[in-house]
Amino acid sequence: MPVTPFPRPQSMTSTTGAGPAADAPLRVVLDPATPAQGYRLQTSSEGTTIAHSDATGLRYALATLDQLRADREFSTTSYDISDHPDFPVRGFMLDVSRDRVPTRRTLARWVDVLVLARINTLELYTEHTYAFGGEQEVWQDASPLTAQDLQWLDALCASRGVDLVCNQNTLGHMERFLKHPRHARRAENEDGFEMREVHRPPSTLEPTAENAAFVHGLLEDVTPNFRTRRLNVGADEPFELGTGKSARRAEEVGLGTVYWEYVTSVLQPWLDRGYAVEFWADVFGDHPELMDKVPAGAIPVVWQYDSPQLLQEVVDAASPGQVQEWESLGVDVTALRDGFRDRAKLLLDAGIPFWVAPGASNWNSLLGRWDNAVGNMLDAAEVGLAHSAQGYLNTSWGDHGHWDPPSVAFGPVLFGGAVSWSLAANRDVDVAAVLSEALLLDPHGVLGDVLVRAGKVCAQLGAPLLNASPLCLVLREPDQLKPWAVPAPQALAAVQTELLSCVQDLRSAEPAAADGDVVVREVTWALQLAEFAARAFQARGEDGSFDAARAPRLLTELEGLLEEHRACWALRSRPGGLAESLAAFAPLRHALLRAVD
Repeated sequence: MPVTPFPRPQSMTSTTGAGPAADAPLRVVLDPATPAQGYRLQTSSEGTTIAHSDATGLRYALATLDQLRADREFSTTSYDISDHPDFPVRGFMLDVSRDRVPTRRTLARWVDVLVLARINTLELYTEHTYAFGGEQEVWQDASPLTAQDLQWLDALCASRGVDLVCNQNTLGHMERFLKHPRHARRAENEDGFEMREVHRPPSTLEPTAENAAFVHGLLEDVTPNFRTRRLNVGADEPFELGTGKSARRAEEVGLGTVYWEYVTSVLQPWLDRGYAVEFWADVFGDHPELMDKVPAGAIPVVWQYDSPQLLQEVVDAASPGQVQEWESLGVDVTALRDGFRDRAKLLLDAGIPFWVAPGASNWNSLLGRWDNAVGNMLDAAEVGLAHSAQGYLNTSWGDHGHWDPPSVAFGPVLFGGAVSWSLAANRDVDVAAVLSEALLLDPHGVLGDVLVRAGKVCAQLGAPLLNASPLCLVLREPDQLKPWAVPAPQALAAVQTELLSCVQDLRSAEPAAADGDVVVREVTWALQLAEFAARAFQARGEDGSFDAARAPRLLTELEGLLEEHRACWALRSRPGGLAESLAAFAPLRHALLRAVD
């Protein structure tokens, strides 16, 4: 039976009968008419011919040929494959600041995943986890990446056809710097701010020339480790902007202008050097007055982390209290249903080029949110293609302790790579099979199947939420759960059965990949933690407190799960950040202790 390579090509025909013999010639032809990064691969009894216009296309053609040759029937099958990417830039961004800093072995494994998915860009999102010169107090407890680490990874990526791109936030999410006395004065609000009825420490820089020079110095320190002349300066979620020191200026000229004056001052020195500079478009995309101000070389990146399908489910099921909460945060609930189309509306109307950035939906979930990830990535590809976006950047964040194991994101990243390569050909690609057969090398197909099944558990809870799974929330904030985040008892029971079934099935997995045993162990732990979360729901009373009879056993089990969390963390990640990840379980432990007392 003919082989279908991964990612599926734009066009492929095959004929059984006669294919290349083992010693048949390979002919490589330089063809300028072949699309960039594309190729045409033809096999027959006379041999194999590859036509390409650039080195990247030849690399991908040879990778496809390797997949075909692995089949025992290669010599009796002829192929005609024409292939090229939908998006020239197909990227993956990995959060290494909250709280996992990967080991070199883990980073190398991620490169394997990207190469398989034909992803050609890797960005490591950093806040404080690079060893900046003169900033030891900021990074000393984080086990940061060093210049030597980045240069090693840059060389590895270059050798495998992947661009390593600097991604350093420069406006919001700067709390790791601002908490230190030496930098406290840089904050928009030195005393912090209120968000969702919770007081939070300062996280946004005051938009001043001095602070722009400060972050420029950070970029000057880290960028020499990257050969690619592209960088991402972040500038997303400056929650306090215009509420503190810049409030008067915002009243005078508008919040959008205050934001853009600062961001432009960060962008421009790098644009002047010939860099392409990405920035997150969440603030920019809300200000029509900015649409004609994007300098050449600057790239707005539109992000969206929930699929139109989930957004519609959440809006349709929303209670008046939930709607009121959204409106208090300035969220337009009527626009939520439209996914990337709404997120990029002003840019679309103005004809501003942009990239799309869907999410892998691994964070805030334990096991991922598979259905949401697939829908979100398809939406990103559809909107991006319809408007000639040149870049597709899949993202994996680490919010609130980064409890999900790295392998939870493997499947979504493979899917994102496939649909950004060819949306039409890969909409229904069998990612579970690709995980087992091509990445984890499990002859029984168990491991890929479990990863995808586990990722579907969130949707089966019947409590649709934005950017989170109820199983994660009950562990993170048991005292603050909203009624709409609590699944029905029947759904919890069904999910428990599925989780225990996945744990049982994993015992028959036999992955031959070098990290196969690690994947089995960390996924087993995540499944057990998710099943524990389901029982935590069942142990809560109507007032949200835990049942005194069940709390002691839950406490004992929690300690064992946290010990395994420590062990699994050490298999993939550096020690810095582990203490903060464990601390995110403190509200749960306190709630259980109150019930025991």
